[in-house]
Amino acid sequence: MTNEKAVYSLSIENLTKIFGKRLIFKNLQKEFRTPGIYGISGPNGTGKSTLVKVMAGLISPTKGKVIHKKGESVIPYEEIHNYIGFAAPYLVMYDEFSAIENINYLLKIRGRVPDKEYITSLFKQVNLFERKDDIVGTYSSGMKQRLRLIFALAHDPDVLLFDEPTSNLDEAGKEVCYEIVKNLSKDKMIILASNEQSDLVLCEDITHLETYKK
Repeated sequence: MTNEKAVYSLSIENLTKIFGKRLIFKNLQKEFRTPGIYGISGPNGTGKSTLVKVMAGLISPTKGKVIHKKGESVIPYEEIHNYIGFAAPYLVMYDEFSAIENINYLLKIRGRVPDKEYITSLFKQVNLFERKDDIVGTYSSGMKQRLRLIFALAHDPDVLLFDEPTSNLDEAGKEVCYEIVKNLSKDKMIILASNEQSDLVLCEDITHLETYKK
């Protein structure tokens, strides 16, 4: 019997996305495997956010498919959200709830019992522990972005999909994010969609979306 953790893989096969008459990307092929940090780059408007949403199962492709596997087992489409942590500047938090209430609510709808020690450690990592009971509506944009990192990590997912993860963060906040990413990449798959060089320098492999437009 082995104690090795099953490898998580995410395969993109001939993926095409079209909105109306506008081609976002075409015939994209790629495979991602744990552990590692992978980048998705391209100027604004090239489809980075769209691709991440397709990979997360939030929107459907026009053609092609995305296959999530853990070991040799294909993960059903309706269960993908249990394996993915997603963070993006446009992810809506509940402003009328406190930060800790937001995280506990997320875990509740996932059917998870909060691991208080783990959640506390996440708040400390992003320097929000002293503000965890404050209403999110009082948070700055940078604080909300750090809270989104906790949101992505709270259920200890196999895959982390970060769309512009350092958006709204100051230099100190970016360093916190980068430290978290580097530590997690030792045994998780991390995919960063960004056009920030300081984000992409962390990546061992980068997909340039502008090459999938024809």
